[in-house]
Amino acid sequence: MDSLLPIAARAGALLKARGETIAVAESSSGGLVSAALLAVPGASAYFLGGSVVYTRAAREALLGIPTAALKGAAPASEEMAALLAEGARSRLGTTWALGEAGAAGPTGNRYGHAAGHGVFAVAGPVAKTLTIETGSPDRVANMRAFGRELLQLLVAALEAAPQSSSRSDGPI
Repeated sequence: MDSLLPIAARAGALLKARGETIAVAESSSGGLVSAALLAVPGASAYFLGGSVVYTRAAREALLGIPTAALKGAAPASEEMAALLAEGARSRLGTTWALGEAGAAGPTGNRYGHAAGHGVFAVAGPVAKTLTIETGSPDRVANMRAFGRELLQLLVAALEAAPQSSSRSDGPI
C-alpha cells in the first residue's frame, strides 16, 4: 500500500484543485485503489464511493450494468474495464471513474488470461485504457501492481484534461 500512497496523494490533490469527484469499480485489486485514495487527507472532497465487483452478479447489482452489456464485452478486456468505470461514474454521478479487472494469481482466470493480466480504464473528461502483463504469479504483488497502474493512469488523465468549467477560480 505504501507504494500507492504518493500516486493517490497526487490524484487527490488534482481532484481537489479541479473541484471534481471520482468513483471506483475494482475487481482484482480488491479495493486497494479505493483505500489509497481514501488515505489522502481531505478525500471526502472528491471520493464518492467505490466497490469491489469481483463477479458478474456484483457488476450488475452494484453498477447497474445489464447482463446484455456484460456479454458484449470480453472478460478482463479494456472494454470491460471501461464498462466498469462508466457504470461507477453513471451510478454515482461523478466527474471521473476508474474500472479494473484481471487475473491476480497465483493462477490465471477462467477466461484464459495468465496471472498478472490486468486491464484498467479511466472514464471522464479524458478516457484512457491500459492492459498490462506482469508475468508474475504473485497475487499480492499483482494486486499492488494493478493498483499502481490504475492510479498512474488516473493521474495521466487528470493532467491531460482541460480545467473543469464548473470550478470557480474566484472573482474576475
